[in-house]
Amino acid sequence: MRKLGDTDVFNKTVALRVDLNVPVKDGKVLDDTRILAITQTLLYLKKQNSKTVLISHFGRPEPGIHDEKFSLFPVAKRLEEIFNTRVPLFQTLKDVNFDNDISLVENIRFLSGEVDNDPDLSSQLSDLADVYIFDAFGTSHRSHASTFGAINSSEASCAGLLLEEETNALIKAMDSKETPTLSIVGGSKVSSKLEVIKSLLHVSNEVLTGGGITNTFLKASGNNVGTSLCEDSMMEHAKDLLATKKILLPEEVVVSKSIESSESRVCSVDAVQDDEMILDQILSPKAFEKIAEAKKIIWNGPVGVFEQKLFSQGTQQLAVAIASSNAYSLAGGGETLLAIKMFIDKSKISYCSTGGGAFLEFMEGKALPSLSALGFKF
Repeated sequence: MRKLGDTDVFNKTVALRVDLNVPVKDGKVLDDTRILAITQTLLYLKKQNSKTVLISHFGRPEPGIHDEKFSLFPVAKRLEEIFNTRVPLFQTLKDVNFDNDISLVENIRFLSGEVDNDPDLSSQLSDLADVYIFDAFGTSHRSHASTFGAINSSEASCAGLLLEEETNALIKAMDSKETPTLSIVGGSKVSSKLEVIKSLLHVSNEVLTGGGITNTFLKASGNNVGTSLCEDSMMEHAKDLLATKKILLPEEVVVSKSIESSESRVCSVDAVQDDEMILDQILSPKAFEKIAEAKKIIWNGPVGVFEQKLFSQGTQQLAVAIASSNAYSLAGGGETLLAIKMFIDKSKISYCSTGGGAFLEFMEGKALPSLSALGFKF
């Protein structure tokens, strides 16, 4: 993969594609983790006396329409606070100049050709500066103009330091021969995580499941799951995965009559009633043992509806156990990062990936368009 450290950016102008799709409320950035994540690349470019214009999407506005609700203005203000410098927000690509060390282009998804990977827009983006740098791992699975087309049409393009760090961490997690390895896969559907689970079974001693995925496995094991979220169409796939003897299921779950209920109970997995739904799971002694023994842990997804206190115990137990382990731990996905923020010190996790869908596709062994455009090969 073409890297920033091998690319001449001294005294150059740089177009830097980043992921500044952060939560904003009432004009204020609520979580600046993704903004802080690009600091190392920006500091490197400043030392090289480069002038940088940032490019990012924000939300999912209707292409071709400027909607103030999706403006990057609050992000520009937060950038100014973090880096203690003026950060102009350019409304169009034609407005871009390099009078400031750092500047920002308004939401790239306001442009109708972005999502369609329009060749003209790709060329406009790559022509903005001397070097086009891609540093937005979370969007690397998208073949958009700013994440794919501009990389290919640029005379000089490379990966930023964050992207390099992300891919190194993921490769370490997937290629490391350290054992035992434990993977945790939470989520609502087996169908959406089937390939991830299959891929992780090849590199893991066990895969601990959570959420609706667990419910489907429990039903495939012959247990009653009541009114729980479950995929009947995936029963045969679930049985095949269970046959590997590597799927680690809970012994106890938290059930309730509804997700809005103020009452719940803990019961054995074989004692769920017909009118109850599983909304959390309790980590079994075996699960705690596997986490403590692990040399490597890959974590994607909570094990229950952790945003509600009544159903947060399992995910909190999991987060605390991983934080206390001596394993190399890799976490990815928006809900996983939120759980980490809620329950533990982020520094207790070896590496937190900024990617969600990209993280999963990388784990599946899929070629990500942006990485391929930069010359990355598995």
